[in-house]
Amino acid sequence: MVPYDFRRPSKLSREHIRALQMAYETFARRMTTVLTSSLRQVCQVTITDISQQSYEEYVTGLEAQTLLVPLTLPPLAGTGVLEFSLPTALTAIDHMLGGPGGQQAARTLTDIEITLIRGLLDQITHTLRYALEPIAAVTPTPGPIEYNPQFVQAAGATDAVVIGEFDLLVGAERCVMTLCFPLASLLPKLMAQRPREGADSEDPRAAQAVARRLRDRLGDVPLDVSIRFAPVSLSPERILSLAAGDLLTLDHRAGAPLTVQAGGITFGSAVAGKSGNRLAALVVDTTQENA
Repeated sequence: MVPYDFRRPSKLSREHIRALQMAYETFARRMTTVLTSSLRQVCQVTITDISQQSYEEYVTGLEAQTLLVPLTLPPLAGTGVLEFSLPTALTAIDHMLGGPGGQQAARTLTDIEITLIRGLLDQITHTLRYALEPIAAVTPTPGPIEYNPQFVQAAGATDAVVIGEFDLLVGAERCVMTLCFPLASLLPKLMAQRPREGADSEDPRAAQAVARRLRDRLGDVPLDVSIRFAPVSLSPERILSLAAGDLLTLDHRAGAPLTVQAGGITFGSAVAGKSGNRLAALVVDTTQENA
């Protein structure tokens, strides 16, 4: 049971919390992958709670010494806060350097350790940007690291904030990680997620914007493309007898187009040729192969 304060009613409806829940679940899943691959340790991030509090309540509920990172959220006004324990940060740094992790004392970070944790924070904020995109297209930017919650003036004492709590596991170290966002900036974006009564829940303009962002991002993704001759069939006995210097006769007819593949998918044909002193292929057809 959670006491309800009638002097400060919650402005988060069930729909708002559901939208945040979906965004935070995406953030938690991607963070699990990012941490596990970066630290080469079993890591897990799980969303546990979403609530509205005053900023004073949030700050007083934190440990006296912890790791706090202010987050600017352009184009939204206000400042957010990312917070997790110092022993977890030190454990992550130890794993980055190839160490075993283990129990860490709660202490402030050295200049070298701050540089290392900065790289991890950049990955976290990039993941957060991706997760929040369905709600608001923000660009979270981390500020200077602080250790005392009282020194981070991200909002007024009575300002309403949205707190997301996560269970964070890094190797053998577990802690509660929190995300704090100003409610006044986030609420209009959350209200825009609710479909209007009697209207189609899918806004064509929003769908077009999502498709445009998807095309823009996919346009920069590198993809291996291969130009292939027709395959050659060999018996297992012939394969085992192959040695260096043996010649294989290709079944590809002269003048027949080559196959253009990307990611195992055939999407076109090409003609072999040269470009200067280099072998090349001219794409002559882009008809996608039907499964």
